[in-house]
Amino acid sequence: MSHIKNIIPTTVNPDLQKERSAATFDVEELAVWFQRSAEKLKTKREVERVVFANLEDGYGLNHEYMSHEDLYNSSVKKVAEAAPKLKALQKKLNPGGKDIWPGGLISEIGNGLFPANHPLATHTSMFVDVINGQGTPEQVAKWGPLAENCNIIGTYAQTELAHGTNVRGIETRADYDIRAGEFVLNTPNLEAYKWWPGGLGHTANHAMVVAQLYISGKHKGVQMFIVPLRHPETHLPLPGIDVGEIGKKLGMASVNQGFLGLKNVRIPRENMLMKFAKVDRDGKFTASPVSRVNYLTMVYTRCLIVELNTQLLLGAATIATRYSAVRRQSPIEPNGPEPQIIDHVTQRLKLFPEIATGIAYHQAAEYMWELYDQTVLDANNGKFERLPDMHVLSCALKVLCSTDGCAGIERLRLSTGGHGYHIAANLSNMYGNAVASYTYEGENTVLLLQIGRALVKTWNNFTQGKGVSSSYAYFEPSMSLKEFPKWDNSWQCIVKALQYTATHKTRIAFENLSERIAAGQSQGQAANNTGIELTRAAELHGRQFVCQTFVEQITGPKAQKRSKALNEVLENVLEMFLVQTVLNNLSDILRFINLTDEDLRSLQKRLEQSLEKFRPNAVAFCDGFDFHDRVLNSVLGSYDGNIYPRLFDAAKRSTMNQKHVQKSFETHLKPLMKSNL
Repeated sequence: MSHIKNIIPTTVNPDLQKERSAATFDVEELAVWFQRSAEKLKTKREVERVVFANLEDGYGLNHEYMSHEDLYNSSVKKVAEAAPKLKALQKKLNPGGKDIWPGGLISEIGNGLFPANHPLATHTSMFVDVINGQGTPEQVAKWGPLAENCNIIGTYAQTELAHGTNVRGIETRADYDIRAGEFVLNTPNLEAYKWWPGGLGHTANHAMVVAQLYISGKHKGVQMFIVPLRHPETHLPLPGIDVGEIGKKLGMASVNQGFLGLKNVRIPRENMLMKFAKVDRDGKFTASPVSRVNYLTMVYTRCLIVELNTQLLLGAATIATRYSAVRRQSPIEPNGPEPQIIDHVTQRLKLFPEIATGIAYHQAAEYMWELYDQTVLDANNGKFERLPDMHVLSCALKVLCSTDGCAGIERLRLSTGGHGYHIAANLSNMYGNAVASYTYEGENTVLLLQIGRALVKTWNNFTQGKGVSSSYAYFEPSMSLKEFPKWDNSWQCIVKALQYTATHKTRIAFENLSERIAAGQSQGQAANNTGIELTRAAELHGRQFVCQTFVEQITGPKAQKRSKALNEVLENVLEMFLVQTVLNNLSDILRFINLTDEDLRSLQKRLEQSLEKFRPNAVAFCDGFDFHDRVLNSVLGSYDGNIYPRLFDAAKRSTMNQKHVQKSFETHLKPLMKSNL
């Protein structure tokens, strides 16, 4: 065991302090902007002060040395202990709101409270909201308060062992028994077992089961049913319920994802959510006024994914940036001193564009929440026109944010060298949490294909002179140009270039799809064979939306509410993001736009200049995200910058270091060392 104790200084690393002193803007103003208001920032800090107080020594690392079962039980304990604190804070700081309870369970605060995750995330983020969003007033009154108060704990059971993103292909059945006024649910084979729902393993006693509805043998589409799973007192599975945990995963250690089989499980007719589609007592079925109304749940969840993945990406960027300001290595001049590695331009390229990417998606998420709220309001008033656009945009953002976020977190981990490989850096856990979103709520390639199909359908309408929604309004100005105008290096030029490219990629995808159909291929075969072009057009459709939204959010009317100094650094971030986006998509852009060698050199120079300009503000900008040390949970990313003492302290906490000699020495290692091989 080490003799070094209490080695973490109480002072801030001088290199990190120097970086903060060099900032050209007010960090507090950025924090207010990032949290969307001074009141929200104040509330967040007060909640953190209360819930992070008096946590046990080693709180953020001890779980790494637990068994799988102990880790789960520890996480349940932490949720149970945190719940009354969060509820009390909600009542005190924002009565009637939901931002602290249950919102705290799935926010950045939750990342700090539950470093190994927890099994109630699906309950709070989906089960409760689906009831409130798609239940009748009577159903909401019955189930809503029970779920919100955790008197019942639920999960959302849609994905099956053999079916995921293709919801229409799920095999779980709900047959309506007219005589009994009940639904009879079955998973007809192993492939139909529900698979992956969070908390399903040993936590939830109810599930929102997505199943194919049949009445008198006739199929009535996919519907949602509240199904009790476990006895309310003993927690034992109810008759006909086969439930358990699926085992360990790459990440999300204690989310307790499970499997569920159903055999002749009966539930009352009232347990089918009937705000939109309905089944009367006599078996009369009333279809939903819009077939895609159930997508509202997924739209909400995808907006949430964008927000949560943005937090993970920016958290990783904060860790890597602080580390890069403290770590010194590789002299720039042969005989010079070792510089902060953040002074290497190649290191800046690893760090700063990820910060810009995080801010871009932060702004896109803010815009999407505004659209979502309006869409829900419209749906409640019987207006569903926004749903198709919201579905496409939320799919695009989910795909891009998860793809870019996961790649960014890994790039940031690599930027911290060997120390980033240590579990105490927390970058691997961040990656494990983020990368799951590449698959859940719609696998990314499948979602891109959905977007691609929407694009070519819209393109067909556009070419026939039919109106298109605002999401595709860029088709018209792009096609009105015989060729793209001379490159002028403006932000609007970049946005229009991306829109022009996205338009023509859509055109080509449509033309190739049409040619394949004309050559005799079926619609399905042609779409499959055009998949590469469809997914690429879909990605560019999303990227032009993110860039356009970012420009509008930073340079539009909202800019007047910010100081000149903050606007300058935000515009620096915007410049970095736009230029990097162009450079990353040159292969497509150059297919349709004539950029000269001078234009390309200019883009490269702009990237380098934006990196240089951002350099003095990098650490302070990350400070503006206001991530608590408990939230980052990283020896490399703490506010004080004492990375080496914290790394050594983490090493001392290894359970193997609690004894000098392990038992395997006498039983195996010593005999091996004395043998004659």
